[in-house]
Amino acid sequence: MRQFAELIRTIDGTNKTTLKVAALTEYFNAAPEDDKLWTIAILSHRRPKRPVNTTLMREWATEISGIPMWLFEESYHIVGDLAETIALILPTTSEPSEKSLSQIIHELILLRKKTDEEKKEYLQENWLKLNYYERFVFNKIMTGGFRIGVSQKLMTRALAASTGIDQDVLAHKLMGSWTGENTTFQELVFEDNEVAMRGKPYPFYLAYAVEGEVKDLGDVNEWSAEHKWDGIRSQTIIRAGELFVWSRGEELVTDKYPEFQKFLEVIPNGTVIDGEILPYKNGEILNFNDLQTRIGRKTVGKKLLSDVPVVVVAYDLLEWEGKDLRDTPFIERRKLLEQLVRAVQDGTPFEELKDQTGIEDTSNNGSIRHVVSDKDDTTTDATSSVPLMLSETMHFDSWEEVAKERSKSTERKSEGLMLKRKDSPYLVGRKKGDWWKWKVDPFSVDAVLTYAMRGHGRRANLYTDYTFGLWQDGELVTFAKAYSGLTDVEFRKVDAWIKRNTLERFGPVRSVTPHHVFEIAFEGIAPSKRHKSGVATRFPRIVRWRTDKPIEEANTLDDLKALIPTEGGFL
Repeated sequence: MRQFAELIRTIDGTNKTTLKVAALTEYFNAAPEDDKLWTIAILSHRRPKRPVNTTLMREWATEISGIPMWLFEESYHIVGDLAETIALILPTTSEPSEKSLSQIIHELILLRKKTDEEKKEYLQENWLKLNYYERFVFNKIMTGGFRIGVSQKLMTRALAASTGIDQDVLAHKLMGSWTGENTTFQELVFEDNEVAMRGKPYPFYLAYAVEGEVKDLGDVNEWSAEHKWDGIRSQTIIRAGELFVWSRGEELVTDKYPEFQKFLEVIPNGTVIDGEILPYKNGEILNFNDLQTRIGRKTVGKKLLSDVPVVVVAYDLLEWEGKDLRDTPFIERRKLLEQLVRAVQDGTPFEELKDQTGIEDTSNNGSIRHVVSDKDDTTTDATSSVPLMLSETMHFDSWEEVAKERSKSTERKSEGLMLKRKDSPYLVGRKKGDWWKWKVDPFSVDAVLTYAMRGHGRRANLYTDYTFGLWQDGELVTFAKAYSGLTDVEFRKVDAWIKRNTLERFGPVRSVTPHHVFEIAFEGIAPSKRHKSGVATRFPRIVRWRTDKPIEEANTLDDLKALIPTEGGFL
């Protein structure tokens, strides 16, 4: 445990990528295999289930420390991190622990079945045998809040340096539903288990936002464009007669979309489709808000399936007949994907797709069209048959034409355009050069600061988490929260003002005198029955502090609702 804690201290104490990779590489060279396995699991968000809830951890920590709960809570709000607060208030260790990381993890797994009294005894005993930073890391594993300044990409780089295995190969090996409980370091890193590989997705290829002028990308004829749909990025896998649906966050979500079982009847084994899961009904994209009603549900009932049907909108074909296509040029992968989707919709036997060459380019120079079967022109709902559709690629003669299509994004309910070099392979992770996202400018309104709460981490002693309101019938109605967009100097100025102008306190939250106006930007907007304002916004953030504007000139709730897109077409 001491070795792992020192690793975390090192990589959390520097901003230099080279130092983080070096520390991880040194650790992987020296640590026991069981510890290396659990280090990979923890850093890729596969920690074991939490054996004790945080309420009990608070109670037991205050008991052993001899401080009242109110003082603990005040300290927690200042420190901003539960694991660190507990580590700070506990008495200093009297005897060091020699337990390894893997030993502690296995003990925590067994702890789940123990009584509360046994859990209390275990935690208090181990807290007193760990030094401050070891306790901090131990608590982080316990609470599940293990967020440090190292990405899975950096961890994979270090593992590649230690093992000599190609980084992209390792990235693929580390995908999927493995845990530290169902594999070993040797199996995970060095072996290819056929059963484990059956449902394993490929690492997703991610795009960077366009920097500067889009024309700087060069010859427009080298690029393919398509709309950037706002749903859940996914990979749909059909192998050995089984279906696997993965989200970009490496969550296996097959059970959440039972309608996709139809794919097993019409898509051959050895197929992997990269695409977007979208709520889609009666020829229209529904709101992301509607899709959220299906996210997090343990079971999806008939009513929800009927109210919020979904489709996979296909972007790319990563595997066909069991062959990895990622090194094949994008335009060739797309031709085969278009053929596959049309075959699914038209009922074409897949034997006719094999060994075909010279596939006709079906690009449409900017228009977007349905992909449902042409056999029935009255069909407007793809979910009535197989919930698979195609995100059409578009080819243009000038960047001005591309910009014109991008300007139609809101009416088409997309976030903008994806630009992909026609000869590009499908790479691993976020790489610059071949794929770019050119999103439309965000929505924005001027809103009034109404509530504030302390931040976390280095901002734990400042009020930096804000709630904003808009006018309706002479009153301010809250509609969004935001905690990013201001400079450190601005945050300190607002914090000082909040502390002088608090109206009421509700635990860590303060209501403040309506006085300051901020411009709030957001990526999407939709009606919502769950919000008091009747509107839900996506990814709100502060653009600027409008010191030039009095609160009377802030926007109204009607102004916000006027931004909600009207019903528009899709593909």
